[in-house]
Amino acid sequence: MLQNTDAIRHYQQLTDALVDFWQRGYRFDDLRLYVDGYLAALRNMRAIEPFQIHRLEEEIVRYLRDPSNFELSQPQPQVEYDYR
Repeated sequence: MLQNTDAIRHYQQLTDALVDFWQRGYRFDDLRLYVDGYLAALRNMRAIEPFQIHRLEEEIVRYLRDPSNFELSQPQPQVEYDYR
């Protein structure tokens, strides 16, 4: 679980970008390359501590492996019961 506010912010940015890329038609390999590049940039900039980057990577990999994160929601039709 992430507790550092900067790591949480990066997690949110990454997950939003991953869902956006998935909806644009990118696939798992492309998403993984994006994550690897993002994490490499964080390491290079030393934006957060290395152990926080490692934790962030673990959480992102867990997010990528869960297929429910990339399902499109289908709106449910509402049934009107008092139909006269």
